[in-house]
Formats: sequence, structure tokens, C-alpha cells
Amino acid sequence: MMALDSTPAIQYMVWPDDLHGHRFTVSLTIHRPEPQGQVVHMPAWIPGSYLIRDFSKHIESITAFTLPKNQAEAKKKIALERLDNDRWRIPKGTGACEIVTTVYAFDQSVRTAYLDQERGFFNPTSLCLAVEGQAHLPCSLAIAPPHDQTNKHWQVQTTLRQVKTDASGFGFYMAKDYADLIDHPVALGQFETIEWQSFGTSHRMVIQGLTSEQSQLLDRKQLALDLQQICDATIRLFEPRKLKAPFKQYLFIVNTALDGYGGLEHCDSTALLCKRDQLPYGDHSAQRPKKSYEEFLGLCSHEYFHAWLVKRIQAKAFQPYRLNERNHTRLLWLFEGFTSYYDDLQLVRSGCITMERYLELVANNWNGVLRNPGRTKQSVADSSFDAWTKYYQMDENTPNAVVSYYAKGSLIALGLDLLIRQYSSNQQSLDDVMRFLWKEHGKTGIGINQYALDLAINSTIGIGFNKTWQRFKRDYIDGTQDLPLQIWLPQIANIEVAQKQANFTESIKLALGMRYTDSNGWVKVTHVLDGGMAQQAGLAPNDLIGSINQQRITTTRMDQVLGSLVHSKKIAFNYFRQDKEHQASVVLKLDCPAQYELKQPNK
Repeated sequence: MMALDSTPAIQYMVWPDDLHGHRFTVSLTIHRPEPQGQVVHMPAWIPGSYLIRDFSKHIESITAFTLPKNQAEAKKKIALERLDNDRWRIPKGTGACEIVTTVYAFDQSVRTAYLDQERGFFNPTSLCLAVEGQAHLPCSLAIAPPHDQTNKHWQVQTTLRQVKTDASGFGFYMAKDYADLIDHPVALGQFETIEWQSFGTSHRMVIQGLTSEQSQLLDRKQLALDLQQICDATIRLFEPRKLKAPFKQYLFIVNTALDGYGGLEHCDSTALLCKRDQLPYGDHSAQRPKKSYEEFLGLCSHEYFHAWLVKRIQAKAFQPYRLNERNHTRLLWLFEGFTSYYDDLQLVRSGCITMERYLELVANNWNGVLRNPGRTKQSVADSSFDAWTKYYQMDENTPNAVVSYYAKGSLIALGLDLLIRQYSSNQQSLDDVMRFLWKEHGKTGIGINQYALDLAINSTIGIGFNKTWQRFKRDYIDGTQDLPLQIWLPQIANIEVAQKQANFTESIKLALGMRYTDSNGWVKVTHVLDGGMAQQAGLAPNDLIGSINQQRITTTRMDQVLGSLVHSKKIAFNYFRQDKEHQASVVLKLDCPAQYELKQPNK
């Protein structure tokens, strides 16, 4: 490893030590510990994912040593005092010291760390201890290559500032402080790379996990074109005059797998997880449907938008992040909901999807919200505040108790956009509000409180709109009313709204209010919705259904059996709960939530 010209007070070194055992070795050097006993801690959560995850649980060993003052001295082991699950204290009077940890890493998600023979990935929140009282100091990160010669072609991908690195990216990086360090995920291994420029700013996507055949067939040209259009559209939204991104470079880190989906935002990068068949391939196989690729582009659009909204236009409650405790805000409906609105809107604006497909996506989201009874019990403001204990810790009753601040938040953005356009005779839109937030909060770093959107709307749309806005906020954000999109869309956007004419089988499935999965050939109930026939019959989550109206039922036979009940007056269930057989029946009633279709006129 190469040395730095100057020595930062805080130095980290990450070494992919045990590829087969999935372990990183991490060294933390503290040159000037607090004389009264330096405390270090491992973060309990990662910004952007609102759940206490207790990353310290993956630390297998932790040892501290004094640093020798000269070559004649040897390292001496020192005792660490364990303060709680994720905090340790170095003894009083200790001079420069080193703490070495071994961290288990086998989580495929974008939130933590992963290591095997093919690739490595980590967020510094999962590996790097924070030095209390010194988190504001610059720190270095050294990334070492694995010793195994079979991995000699590995490279490093990150947007951390390089200081001294080799051609593969191994070596020294610098961060302004600990907050800057943890905002830069790191990927290790071999990559497929796609590069493009968006208004003069370098962008690239690095992809891992593809088969050799998929690597050959990957349609790099199409991917680069679509991503450039999405990024151009987002830069154009926030900076229509200057056309300038708020970062010097941007990196999409993509891990492809058999299954999985998700992303986590950072200031100038994002970590993404998707299925391998969601990427575009040159053979245009029918087994790779276009909609799955559009879903991937929507994920890219969502996380890229977060570089403005969340990472720079930020909740005041997150300034600074307190990584050892829950950081509550009632504004996730704004940060995640508005981003969810714009992610698909940017796809249609950039030409990546048709207007017809966009309306289908809006309808799918709208219908999904209407199917969950939790929307009538919890506001999106409360859902935001309770994200830590409810949205991120879903259980069998979640659909009955929780509203998604992503899904309904997106509808709130749509509804607000429509009302602004109506009020201004289509001279203004939600875009103007977003640009105000960017100018007043994103560029200045001033965090948003619960009144910031009031000021943004009054300043951009005018005080005359305030009465409409306050009523909107009362009913749909702080309240639990359904947005009347079936009225607003035709009146304001000239979009045709029709109630879906479901067939009998679709209607009875909705009226049942039951979600299920296959369990060794049995229909296993996963969720029972309030007011549905399944609940009225007494079914509960984890019940195993054997028959309906004396017909053997499986997940593959469900539609066939339910469709045969068209002349029945009741539904009789035979099911097992805790291996005890039960029977129940309910009067067949096709009471189900309204579902909608959206179309452009004359289409």
C-alpha cells in the first residue's frame, strides 16, 4: 500500500480478508484520542433506510493496540470497555492507537456489506466505527485488494475522493468528515461499465452479477441512451437555465441477482439491486419483458432524483443524522412520495415510456392504495413519523393499519400538481415548487421543517392558493381522506377515468380481501384485509386452506375455483390452523374497493 503525504487524525483501512468466510478486516487508527477515554461506536442505522439495524451485531472480534512511537517498540494490546451493544471506550490517557475489527458481511441488500469470491460491497456505516467527538475531522480510507490471486482483476468503484490509488482503484481515499465517508458506498470486483455525459457532468453505471452470456448480450447503447435522457430531464427540472448538476460525477452501482429489488441514495452515487432479467439485452428475448426494464429505469430515476430531494433538500430533523437513535420526521411523504411521483414522470418526459404506460403506472399505484384499509386509519404524516416501527417493520396486519408514504405520497404530489395547474391556468406546476425548494434549501443546506412547503407554495404559486393548499394538507396529508383523482384528472388534465369492469373472478378475489402464497401445495394466507369476506369467515394469517366449497384449492387453481362460484350464495372454507382442522362459511357479496383505469382522450 502507498502512504499519504500528510497523516489524517482518523484513518480507516478495509481489507477483504476472508472471501470464503465473508469477512472484512477493518482497521481504525486514532492519532489523538480523547485523554479522558475515547469512545467509538458503530452506527445503528444507515441514512435513507429508516430502521434500527444494529450493524454492530456483525462484528465478530474487536481488539485495540497502542501505536509504537518508533520502530524499536512493538504494538501493545489495550483493553476496551464495552459500554453497550455498539459503543466501546479506550482507557484514559491512551495515546495514538489502532482498533481492529473483523466484520461478517453476507447481506445482498444495498444497505450493509457483502463479500464472497466474486464481489465485495460495503457501506462504511457497516464497517467503520465512528470516533465520538472527532466525527467532524477529515479521515482517510485505505482499500486493500484481496490476497487471493484469482481475484487479481478486481477493481474498486466509488465516488470517494481518490488520493493515492493504483490503476485498479486500490489505495487511499479521503473524506471531509465521517458524514462524508458514510455517504460513499464502495463496490469491489469486476464490472460491466456504461458511461455518458449529462450536460457536461460525467455519469457511469457499473454492473455486477451478470452471467457471461448476459454480459455479451447487454445492450449498453440502449442503457446509456435511456439513462442519459433520464438524468438530462432531472437536471433540466431543477436547473432549467444553467443545466448544471450539483455534483462533479455520478455513479450507479448495480448488483444483479436472481431476485431482489431496491436502491439507496447518496449525494453523488446510488447502490441498486435488481433482477438480472430487468436489464436490456441485445437478443430482445420475449422472456425479458419490456415492463421489467421500465421498472429498473424507474428505480434509477427514483434514486437519481434523491440526489436533489433528500440528499440536498433535506429534512431539518436529519441535520445532523444521529446514527445511534431513531431520527423522526413527519415529512417522508414529501421526500419519498414526491420522488415516487417524479420517478415515473421523468420517464415519460424523457421519452423512456409512453404516456399510455405512464397512465397505467399511475392507475396501478392508485388502485394499490385503495385496496389497503390502512389508508383510512393512518395519515401519511403519521406514517412518516412511524416509519421506524411500522412501515419498515411490516407484519400480517400492515395493510390494515399502515398507509405507504411512498404510494399515497406520490398521489399527493399528483393531486397537488393538478390543483396548481388548475389555479394558474396551466402557467405553473409542482415543478416551480421543487425549484424553489432547491434554491432555498438544496443550495443553501437549510433543512426543511413542517412549514417549509407552506412558504414554498405561497412564494411560487401565490397567497391566493393558500386556502386550497391548507384544505388539501388537512384532508390528504394530516388527514386520511382519499384524493378525488377521479374528479381532478378529467377536469384538469383531460384524462379519462373509468371504473374498471372486473370480471367475476377478479371481483370475488378483491371482495375476499385475502392475500396468500403457496406453501408446499397449500394456500397459505398471508394477510386478511378488514371488511373482506375472508375476515368475516374468520380466516387469519398463516391458515392453510384445503378447499373452497368442497373443491381442492391450490394457488394455481385459485382462479378456476373462484370463477366456478358464480351461482353460489356462500363460500365455505375448509382450513387448518396450527394443524387443527376448521370449517367456516360466509355469504358471498361482491363488495370491493373501486378500481380505476386512465386513458388519454380518443385513445
